[in-house]
Amino acid sequence: MARGERRRRGVLADGARTAEGASRSGTARRDSRVGKTRGTVAGAVLAIVVLPLALSLSGSWLLAWHRARQAVTLHSAPPALPRDSSSPAVAPDLFWGTYRPHVYFGMKTRSAQPLLTGLMWAQQGPAPGTPKLRHTCEQGDGVGPYGWEFHDGLSFGRQHIQDGALRLTTEFVKRPGGQHGGDWSWRVIVEPQASGTSALPLVSLFFYVVTDGKEVLVPEVGAKGQLKFISGHTSELGDFRFTLLAPTSPGDTAPKYCSYNVFWSSNPGLPLLTEMVKSRLNSWFQHRPPGASSERYLGLPGSLKWENGGPSGQGQGQGQFLIQQVTLKVPFSVELVFESGSARAENQALGQLAGSLLTQALESHTEAFRERFEKTFRLQEKGLSTEEQALGQVALSGLLGGIGYFYGQGLVLPDVSVEGSEQKVAPALFPPVPLFTAVPSRSFFPRGFLWDEGFHQLVVQRWDPHLTREALGHWLGLLNADGWIGREQVLGDEARARVPPEFLVQRTVHANPPTLLLPVAYMLEGGDPADLAFLRRAFPRLHAWFSWLHQSQAGPVPLSYRWRGRDPALPTLLNPKTLPSGLDDYPRASHPSASERHLDLRCWVALGARVLVRLAEQLVEAETAAELGPLAASLETEEILDELHWAPELGVFADFGNHTKAVHLKPRSPQGLVRVVGRPHPRLQYVDALGYVSLFPLLLRLLDPHSSRLGPLLDVLADSRHLWSPFGLRSLAASSSFYGQRNSEHDPPYWRGAVWLNINYLALGALHHYGHLEGPHQAQAAKLHKKLRANVVGNVLRQYQATGFLWEHYSDRDGKGMGCRPFQGWTSLVLLAMAEDY
Repeated sequence: MARGERRRRGVLADGARTAEGASRSGTARRDSRVGKTRGTVAGAVLAIVVLPLALSLSGSWLLAWHRARQAVTLHSAPPALPRDSSSPAVAPDLFWGTYRPHVYFGMKTRSAQPLLTGLMWAQQGPAPGTPKLRHTCEQGDGVGPYGWEFHDGLSFGRQHIQDGALRLTTEFVKRPGGQHGGDWSWRVIVEPQASGTSALPLVSLFFYVVTDGKEVLVPEVGAKGQLKFISGHTSELGDFRFTLLAPTSPGDTAPKYCSYNVFWSSNPGLPLLTEMVKSRLNSWFQHRPPGASSERYLGLPGSLKWENGGPSGQGQGQGQFLIQQVTLKVPFSVELVFESGSARAENQALGQLAGSLLTQALESHTEAFRERFEKTFRLQEKGLSTEEQALGQVALSGLLGGIGYFYGQGLVLPDVSVEGSEQKVAPALFPPVPLFTAVPSRSFFPRGFLWDEGFHQLVVQRWDPHLTREALGHWLGLLNADGWIGREQVLGDEARARVPPEFLVQRTVHANPPTLLLPVAYMLEGGDPADLAFLRRAFPRLHAWFSWLHQSQAGPVPLSYRWRGRDPALPTLLNPKTLPSGLDDYPRASHPSASERHLDLRCWVALGARVLVRLAEQLVEAETAAELGPLAASLETEEILDELHWAPELGVFADFGNHTKAVHLKPRSPQGLVRVVGRPHPRLQYVDALGYVSLFPLLLRLLDPHSSRLGPLLDVLADSRHLWSPFGLRSLAASSSFYGQRNSEHDPPYWRGAVWLNINYLALGALHHYGHLEGPHQAQAAKLHKKLRANVVGNVLRQYQATGFLWEHYSDRDGKGMGCRPFQGWTSLVLLAMAEDY
């Protein structure tokens, strides 16, 4: 799925030069050869003409400057969360977490300058050359399947990683106590993938600690380069200590022989950690277990030697990077223990969280997870198989284990266009902001996406409403002074390093589907006092966000809406994309224009108005309810929806715009594939692209159960010639001329037939909804819900069993997973589909 925006170049007028020219013209016309009276009159006339022009031009610049400033100014409404809500004092249970989803295993604090920990590993070999160093999750590195078997989003997790002949299991447990987030422990188990392996490989694990500020780490080294412990102090963590325990065989307590190497340096920058370690793996060492032959391995410098100036020279905000390499034969188990000084007194009687105590804690958390999972989702009670229950646990755990904490500044391109004049501005930095969010994919999209997050939180909310309040509060904290939230958040060096430069800039004219209102609606239904208290604080920001969407994306006629930011009609594109819609390459009007009316956007705005009115009524915000009530009523009036979007000739709802379906890509040397437009020529009409967009009035439950439009939508949904497939609903009808068509020579289709879980979940919810409401289509909706649920869940389960992954989307032809993986963002909605929780 293409999730970045393309940089555009505009030919912009130079307003300053125009104003200067007008002023010079006025001066030249005051010629001394004319009489005094004539000159005075001429001057007066020119003043009448030139002064308003100059004022107008200067006014446009002032307006442009104001808009540019507003774009990078945070909204003035009170925050939805307390300003110190991420601190260990306010939320100690959430202070530490696996908030680095882009690495295979690592933890950090929820801080602007966090303490970070992580794991790298490499399989050593006798052949020359640097071994493959594993650290960050990469789409094409050959690792996998991998993912969290259990993760409760708070204090415990277990993950399995397959790397060729190796199987790694990473586990962690947090233990509360003190005033700084408590203690935690890791266990990493490395075993051969296949039993009975004769030649056991030599493997190196690399445990590291990184500071991102002035804090100093103090290592104490024992014999043979082994770090006995690392102590340190920060203002947020107080005193702390890391201890790397001696490796053992899995399930054993006897130490196992290993070789140690250590490296200590200033922090080179988080995106450069992997390359720094690779570059230092340049010396051969001997691994000599007693009674066994020695083996060579590549290791880090063998003594604790500070590089880049020493500890005293690192206090300029660089931070420190300290890494311990442990090399030994598989199978083995290694534990890393973090102890908080303020928790030590409370936990001293409990003993260090290691060995048998760690095993007991892991077993206890595992059992508690299973019990809570069944109590929450009731899959066993509903008769789902053991395999389906395991899929549900993996879906939830992968989503929770993909929650990250980010901090940084995004790049924003303000909209400074003024009617009659355009100004040219460069992207500006948004203020530094934190973001606590789930991510779509650890390997490909390990950052925040606005359109995805609403779907993520539908799952998270059922499990832990507190996590959802935290995530929603952080997203609403990104609101700028106009009420805009950037659709893609690239915050911090690690996130920025994984995004192509042309996709970094967010444009303030671009919206995104307001899916955060889906969990808000669920909160309203639940009536949890903590949720309602949060919504009361969040209401001004939710209202500002919705108001910006409603006003900024207004369409060409009243109560119509148009996504700003469609791609221009380039000769290489079959159909210009509409990235802000979230449906990217879904076919819209073939020739973009200001006359377009986008059905899905109108339905999102209608849903938003409905939710905001209900919220205002519940919070007794009478003024806002009176303001939004008429808008919500108008947007839900089917006669107006029909007038704007019902296409009689197509028999469904549709977009409207300047369109022809007589477009195709044709080879043309040397440009490659080029768009050719035939006849009929484009004209203003309904867009014949039957697919997900056509279903939005149904998907968002905007139709009355007795609506005359409901039956035709259910019919096309159920027709295998159009949207129905054995694996879920297609994104575009098989009968469409755009079905399966590439959008350019190098751009394969993805919203042109593939099955997507987020929209199928909305469809299941709608069918379940109408299947429980009395009306002429109740029986059909209920029947379709049952069949569609079986198709979707069955296919996701089969593909998970075959590949070990949840996928971005699935083929409507054979059901195979496609796009990036693991994709445990909105594909985790398969859990709610199994639970029939809509």
